[in-house]
Amino acid sequence: MNSEFRTNFVREPGALKHHPALVLNADYRPLSYYPLSLWTWQDAIKAAFLDRVDIVAEYDEVVRSPSMTLRIPSVVVLKDFVKPQKRVAFTRFNLFLRDEFHCQYCGAKAELTFDHVIPRAAGGITSWENVVAACAPCNLRKGSKSLRQVGMALRKPPRQPSAGELLNMGRRFPPNHLHDSWLDFLYWDAVLEA
Repeated sequence: MNSEFRTNFVREPGALKHHPALVLNADYRPLSYYPLSLWTWQDAIKAAFLDRVDIVAEYDEVVRSPSMTLRIPSVVVLKDFVKPQKRVAFTRFNLFLRDEFHCQYCGAKAELTFDHVIPRAAGGITSWENVVAACAPCNLRKGSKSLRQVGMALRKPPRQPSAGELLNMGRRFPPNHLHDSWLDFLYWDAVLEA
């Protein structure tokens, strides 16, 4: 077999796959903070080309086609407003976000699971008002007993969060990478230093 025969015809431009674009709603707020609303650079350019977004900030890097050269967008704003969800989905991730990624019994951040405050064996249901984030040791210690039986207490009572509360909670957990051009849009209501 000829060693020069190419079997991989699609190449990922390695340097350019690391340039995500922050996506803002038409009101210049991120669609979500946690996870942060990001698009690949390809999706951002496609949306700009289709006139679905306005480009607010750009990276220094460019992409080229036979007929044009474009700077890669780093912040894009949707032209049409996307109405935020009013109802929050009951998911493990949203539960951990509501509880700030801390065990609701001891405050630990490691080995998080979830626990039914009123155990299912005692008729407890799986709902926002009965499930909390718990570390594995506290979850094992509590088991199928009530809080009173094991002498444990909750840090705060569980309740269903609103979409706005979860959005604001997500702002407290910035991702590992924040491009400088994003900062003005992520913390737009932060107190400015004099």
